[in-house]
Amino acid sequence: MSIPMDLNGLEQHLFAARLDCRYLLDVPKDLAVNPVLIVALHGYSSNPEDMLRLTRAAVGHQPVVASIQAPHQHYVSEPSQVGRPVSGYNWGISKHWDSTVRLHHDMVLEVLAALRTRFGVSADRCALAGFSQPVGLNYRFAATHPGEIRGVIGICGGVPRDWQEPKYKPVTAALLHISRDQDEFYPVATASGFAERLRERASDVEFHMLAGTHRFPSKAGAIIRPWLQRVFPA
Repeated sequence: MSIPMDLNGLEQHLFAARLDCRYLLDVPKDLAVNPVLIVALHGYSSNPEDMLRLTRAAVGHQPVVASIQAPHQHYVSEPSQVGRPVSGYNWGISKHWDSTVRLHHDMVLEVLAALRTRFGVSADRCALAGFSQPVGLNYRFAATHPGEIRGVIGICGGVPRDWQEPKYKPVTAALLHISRDQDEFYPVATASGFAERLRERASDVEFHMLAGTHRFPSKAGAIIRPWLQRVFPA
């Protein structure tokens, strides 16, 4: 596909190319019958290893946890202990947001399908968890593919700006949103309205405001585990 541009008569050509995607999977040793499957997505400049560790600590030992690596890679400015560049990953930028959303949806659908087949569970045993950048993407997914997941956990992220547009469907998943009162990116004045906005499309919304900055809260487990027990009864 080509799109004419006004700059010096140039054309922009778009094409699809193959992309190798990666996720880490942590299967409990005492795997339960009909387990809960949690697909976790890390924040900007982070990695699936850190998100897997944080998610496992928050959800407990019973769920199966898959942590997806974001598709775009870059070097993080902080040097590593061995003096080599540190790799970070992100989900995209606003300039190419349509393709970012589409790629996120494709990756999540692929991982969910693989996990459901492997563990023999249905969509009502699946949840998405995201920190920061992918939180809004996960909400978009829930409103675009309502039959694919039963719950969404959003931590230190935002509600999509286009949340009110008719392209989104009613959200059947339960939504758990955790904000922080010193978040540099989502101040209290903004985050305080997230619950009301989410309820425009979802009937089951739980919202918490915890003390702290834009970091994965160490006390998140005390909120997430009871929520999981309610949404995913044994």
